Amino acid sequence: MPARVGGARDDERVTSPSSSSASAAGRPLVLVAAAVTVLLWAFAFVAIRAVGDELSPGPLALVRLASALPVLLVIAAVVRPAFPRGRGLVLVVAYGVFWFAAYTVVLNWAEHHLDAGTAAMLVNVAPLLVAVVAGFTFGEGFPRPLVVGLVVAFAGVVLIALGSRGAPTIDGLGIALGLLAAVLYAAGVLTQKVALRTVEPVAATWVGCAAGLLATLPFAPQAVVELQTASTGAIVAALALGIGSTAIAFSTWAYVLQHSGAGPAAATTLVVPALATLIAWLVLGEVPTLLALLGGALALGGVTISRIRPRRRAREVVAP
Repeated sequence: MPARVGGARDDERVTSPSSSSASAAGRPLVLVAAAVTVLLWAFAFVAIRAVGDELSPGPLALVRLASALPVLLVIAAVVRPAFPRGRGLVLVVAYGVFWFAAYTVVLNWAEHHLDAGTAAMLVNVAPLLVAVVAGFTFGEGFPRPLVVGLVVAFAGVVLIALGSRGAPTIDGLGIALGLLAAVLYAAGVLTQKVALRTVEPVAATWVGCAAGLLATLPFAPQAVVELQTASTGAIVAALALGIGSTAIAFSTWAYVLQHSGAGPAAATTLVVPALATLIAWLVLGEVPTLLALLGGALALGGVTISRIRPRRRAREVVAP
């Protein structure tokens, strides 16, 4: 169920024992949604790398969002969420520009200079940024499982990058773009988390996607030219990025973020580089090294640790 604001302030809600039980009952669905999200986002790193020679960063982002929005509108027509208003609408638009538009274009650009594994490693600096900001700003604090899990998982991410082979030359521009993508990712997550206090997840996702699509419309003329010469495989991959890695994955992500703290939710995505390495192995024939496999195991273990929940009191104040 989407979060509603009643008599409590926007920045504080009281969780009773009954609501805690409901949250525990819904936890398996949150885990399933998280699994779908990370799998589809891992696929995105490989797909972006695969089509980079045929579709440049801006047009690829435009095609991705243009194919995602109709799917999101169908979901919205079924669920019929309330349209965001006031401050909520401003936050959703900002999140859409930060994440759907700017992050997507910058990530596409970064993967012209970086291999998929290194790009995934750099982007996954974002969960660390989210955890730190959420710990201070949202009052989520720094539970020991989260801190330990983040350190272990990020160590695994670094090992994956160090274990990559057959990658193109990594230049300073690529690293800078990867880190910029991480900052935009973190900004999107944190803005979305605040928006979800008063905006339903489905509404936040489709309106955010629409805002991102509008922001990428200047790339439309170039997209038309490139699509005329792009291979069928590249077009199918771009559409899959929109339908799967955007429409479906961002919908499941919004659900996860609404029902979890921003820090633990973002920590879950640290498994993405491990999955991206595996998919690249199966699809692109990029055989990972032993070091990369060890990194993948560490990333999975770290995410598992970060999801451990400390024992709760019967009644506590939760900052969303």
